[in-house]
Amino acid sequence: MTAIQPLVLTPGEPAGAGCELAADAWLRRGERLPPFLLIDDPDRVAARLRAIGRDVPVRAVDGPEAATASFADALPVLPHGFPAPDRPGSPDPANGRAVVDAIERAVALVRDGRAAAVVTNPIQKETLYQAGFAFPGHTEFLAHLAGPGVVPVMLLASPELRVVPVTIHIPLAEVPRRLTTEGIVQVGRITAAALAQDFGIARPRLALAGLNPHAGEGGALGREEIEVVAPAVAALRAEGIDAVGPLPADTMFHAEARAGYDVALGMYHDQVLVPLKTLDFWGGVNVTLGLPFVRTSPDHGTALTLAGTGRARPDSLIAALRMAADMAAARAAAAPRGAGRTGTGAAA
Repeated sequence: MTAIQPLVLTPGEPAGAGCELAADAWLRRGERLPPFLLIDDPDRVAARLRAIGRDVPVRAVDGPEAATASFADALPVLPHGFPAPDRPGSPDPANGRAVVDAIERAVALVRDGRAAAVVTNPIQKETLYQAGFAFPGHTEFLAHLAGPGVVPVMLLASPELRVVPVTIHIPLAEVPRRLTTEGIVQVGRITAAALAQDFGIARPRLALAGLNPHAGEGGALGREEIEVVAPAVAALRAEGIDAVGPLPADTMFHAEARAGYDVALGMYHDQVLVPLKTLDFWGGVNVTLGLPFVRTSPDHGTALTLAGTGRARPDSLIAALRMAADMAAARAAAAPRGAGRTGTGAAA
């Protein structure tokens, strides 16, 4: 399961609970947890952990190679400074550039083959926007770092369910206008390829939801299913992808229905994130598909209200670390022998 290199964990919003969650994950390192290093200010992390009563040794390291050797005895931290003082629960735009720089450092370490995968702690988007961040969120920024032509797809995964929203962070009123057959096909194609490459599913089964109640009721409740979604399903099937739909979303997520597919594609964000978070709020992982490197993240926010209290739960971060290691190992195993670096950071 464990990749040869450690995972690299970004700090996320420094006023949030990211470093506390990293420490709590490290305390559970004996529970099938892969080695990882945190990009952060070691003094800041140590002070925060002392303040919440966590007896976790923090060790500054100069790179991923030293992190693997240190992981058994201390939380490895790759030094990264923040200009504003640490105030749990109170984000400061002055730290925005440093937050972005940490993401860039993490991606560079993976793409250079020194780390196995990127795991991102949550960012506070409003604060980054104030600092001039020009991307809607992590997913779009990571695609930018990956290079031209990369189309990112957001997968939310737990042991109970995997889901992909075809449209993501847009107003609900815009979904019908932005939804296209070509867009659905592109997302379905990327999803199927990623499930095969990163999850070891030889022939992924895709279930596509309709947009309207009862999947449009034969056109009586809307024609998007007939004119947009059904042609996308047909196109995916013509490419050899096992896809079914459009299906009524209200009957797709009970246990018997979930047994019939490997991933559910919804037409808008809440259509598929609500069932996933209802089924497994603490075990959900955010995965960006379509990148030349592996990236996962906890499926929750910055936990500003819990920062500095020690009460934030590390479950989703632990799940994200485990999934990143499994994906990196699967990608490395699937790489052709003698191919060298593949951009995943995992050695074959």
